[in-house]
Amino acid sequence: SMKDVFLYIADTYGSHANQNVEFGGDALPRLSMNARRTMTTMCAELSAEFATFEPDQILLDYVRARNPAAFEEQYPDNDAKYLYRRSIDLSAMEPLVALPDTVLNNSQKVGDVCGTKINQAFIGSCANGTLDDFAAAAEVLRGNKVSSDVRLIITPGTQNIYLEALRRGYVEILMEAGAIVTNATCGACGGGHLGILAEGESCITASTRNFKGRMGDPESKVFMGSPATVAASAIKGTIADPREIIG
Repeated sequence: SMKDVFLYIADTYGSHANQNVEFGGDALPRLSMNARRTMTTMCAELSAEFATFEPDQILLDYVRARNPAAFEEQYPDNDAKYLYRRSIDLSAMEPLVALPDTVLNNSQKVGDVCGTKINQAFIGSCANGTLDDFAAAAEVLRGNKVSSDVRLIITPGTQNIYLEALRRGYVEILMEAGAIVTNATCGACGGGHLGILAEGESCITASTRNFKGRMGDPESKVFMGSPATVAASAIKGTIADPREIIG
């Protein structure tokens, strides 16, 4: 998922303070708007000034459907100078998990941390509370049950996302598996309510940040993974590879 791609970028290249990040390439036509939202939102965790995607038909159709005013799409100049040009082979990506306290230079392959006990699993936030994320969680949880030792909390990014997830049956699948589906809010992401961690507890989250004390007690631990990884971990009761469940 794009969460895994972000964790790869954060782990491999670290901070992008005082820089702007631009995404393009052959993979664009296969990236949904929600995937792009996840990536651009998460770039704040790189300390990037801003993040953009090259215009393609998916992006232009999306904007035109919501903006009746005429506009001129902007493309990078052919002779544009970049500080770095980086190529990432998306077919080589695999699930990653960021270890607690930072996403920068701090991720491991999910197989290297499988078996780490968790008390809570969270899917939500501005980065990963999209309809795509509900669909990914439902795919993993369909026909499965959340471990009795884990609180799985799923929070939509907006009320419209919640309504569409209801229409598509995702919420029913998630709740039948034992998840708690909340109203649209930042929720557990900011450690304000709906999933505050106690001292010594561990959580794997598909939200924006895993800083010390971000989701509650400063002695708690926050790991970060994709919605699919979070859902699989909720089933196992420990950090788990979603490929073991969905292939």
